[in-house]
Amino acid sequence: MRTAMVAMNLDLIAQMSCNPAIGGIAKGHLVREVDALGGVMGEVADAVGIQFRLLNTSRGPAVWSPRAQMDKKQYRVRMREVLEREPNLRIKQAEVSALRMEGRRVTGVRLRDGRSLDAGAVVVTTGTFLNGLAHVGEARYSCGRNGEAPSQLLGEQLRGLGLAWTRLKTGTPPRLDGRTIDWSRFDPQPGDAEPTPFSFLTARIDRSQIQCHIGYTNEETRRILQEAIPRSPLYSGQIKGIGPRYCPSIEDKIVKFPDKERHQIFLEPEGLDTNEVYVNGMSTSMPIDVQAAMVASIPGLEDAEMIRPGYAIEYDAVDPRELDHALEVKSIAGLFLAGQINGTSGYEEAACQGVVAGINAACRVARRERLILERTDGYTGILIDDLITKGADEPYRMFTSRAEYRLHLRIDNADGRLTPMGRRVGLVRDDRWAVFERKQEQIGKLRGALDGHRNALWLRRPEASIGELAPWIAEVLGEAPERGVLETVETETKYSGYIAQQERQMSRLKDAGGKTIPAEFRYRGIPGLSLEVVDKLERVRPQTLSQASRIPGVTPAAIAVLDVYVSLRVL
Repeated sequence: MRTAMVAMNLDLIAQMSCNPAIGGIAKGHLVREVDALGGVMGEVADAVGIQFRLLNTSRGPAVWSPRAQMDKKQYRVRMREVLEREPNLRIKQAEVSALRMEGRRVTGVRLRDGRSLDAGAVVVTTGTFLNGLAHVGEARYSCGRNGEAPSQLLGEQLRGLGLAWTRLKTGTPPRLDGRTIDWSRFDPQPGDAEPTPFSFLTARIDRSQIQCHIGYTNEETRRILQEAIPRSPLYSGQIKGIGPRYCPSIEDKIVKFPDKERHQIFLEPEGLDTNEVYVNGMSTSMPIDVQAAMVASIPGLEDAEMIRPGYAIEYDAVDPRELDHALEVKSIAGLFLAGQINGTSGYEEAACQGVVAGINAACRVARRERLILERTDGYTGILIDDLITKGADEPYRMFTSRAEYRLHLRIDNADGRLTPMGRRVGLVRDDRWAVFERKQEQIGKLRGALDGHRNALWLRRPEASIGELAPWIAEVLGEAPERGVLETVETETKYSGYIAQQERQMSRLKDAGGKTIPAEFRYRGIPGLSLEVVDKLERVRPQTLSQASRIPGVTPAAIAVLDVYVSLRVL
């Protein structure tokens, strides 16, 4: 597709405005899914990562998740290089001042410099830029990211389109000069000896890694923050937006957990050629003098110099219940939204929406079947379904606990679940498809060889490792296994009973809740549906009974009534 990307500053495409890291619990699953669909986030992260860790390895493989520290500058540079190699992509530096519309259909965008771009579909991915307002203590100023201009003209137009919207808030911690830190006072946190890549195309990562360090706040930190709470914009009423409950600021932790004696912090270098250090766990919007005292209260940071203070930022977000499963606005044809504008928080949550919205925008223009991911297809499907069904009262973050069938949605089988879909829509290129087919062929061979073999019984033992079967596997395959083949086969063998149980549950769920609700279905006047339930159903306009059942406040009794009347309507 002939595509234009419009950014306000081309030198800051893929700028990591928060922590210099990709992945994490459940977030690593999202990156693997983006990669499996043909997205580039995983490949770029593998190329410029400076520390790699596989999290949750003390638990089962369903919740293993990769995380990596990035070289912040190199991530931005490499991503732009990747984009500039795309033959059909044109990158333009400008501010989009308005969407061009014909009735309730988008026809392109208008730029602030007077130019216009015609388009059959538009994807809006504005992050925190829509009417962004930063807070540092009593000071506040308009910006997108700190130091960058906000998007106010587009923000005002979107508010006037009749869409429900809200104000959300996020924040960042101070950045310190690593030369002024006494590193000996902190516990080192090394990377894994064998890094786990994000991308299925990365054979291995073989380069030296940096160390992060772990420290803690103390009683003096708590005293400083407690005394300064009246000056906090979060508690003075200055900030109106709703912040992320699962990633609270340090002052929020002090207030909400008064009995907790200390809070963990992580010192994370932002790159190989910079002294800047990100203080993970110390997000704040306190006045600068309070931030300086707070930092100095921690052993090892007494003489630390602050390069950039922490800040909070409020921004506009659209109620994601305005969207359908393709991330297209239900009331405006051709308008797609992705990322923080939909009420999410995090690079990975934004990326998975971006790839789905981009695919479906292309499908709309080409008049092809859309890509709709179900909750059983991946964490991306769960995220989208949660957003468009329940909305976002606070910035939405992905967790493994949001998944009903975690053992089915592992990082090792994301390609098996999603790469055929990416191939169907035209995003998976031949080289990726060839790697995928080789891997699936080897998995099939090993499955067949293990079926009924004594090695399968042995491999089900908790202490058994598939690596001990290397000579037998070499004989079965006749070649070296592709990366991930042994991990998938071992997991499927060890947990075969549980996986089979989940597959049966998914099948029953699909049979019970997959009944489609006609788009024009009228809820009002149906006996047994309260006005509250009718309002919720008309607000979301669920596409299936299963989706209707997940709307907060829609009771099982209401679903039973709805099932009867939908069946009558279909008949």
